[in-house]
Order: sequence, then structure tokens, then C-alpha cells
Amino acid sequence: MSTQLEIIEAQALSLTPEERAQLADRLITSLFDDQDIEEAWAVEVERRIKDIESGRAKLIPASEAIARARAAIK
Repeated sequence: MSTQLEIIEAQALSLTPEERAQLADRLITSLFDDQDIEEAWAVEVERRIKDIESGRAKLIPASEAIARARAAIK
């Protein structure tokens, strides 16, 4: 007899890749307190702003970033 986890897993694997990604995001997010996530993002945003302002981060146009991403997944 299948366990509830096995049943849910089989159902999840029958979803489209996009639906599986959304489900995975929701499950991972559910492991953390929303406040923890908000605080972590605030720290990350501040770090990125400092990197940009100090010149440590190299900015590229969005069109180039998209082109690189598309090339990487081919």
C-alpha cells in the first residue's frame, strides 16, 4: 500500500514543469517564517545596493542578461 507521501509525489510529478516549480517554491517557502524571508531579502538588497554603488558589481543591459540565460539553457 502506498503512503500518503508516495501518492502526493506521484501526483506532483504528473504536473507540468511550471506547476512543479510553483509547488516546489511554495513548499520551500512554507518551511520558513515569512518574517525570516523578508529579513533575509532586506539584507540581500542592501548588499547588492552597496556592491553597485561601490562599483564591485558589473551591471549589464537586460537584453544581454536574457541572451546569456537563453544561451545557457540551450
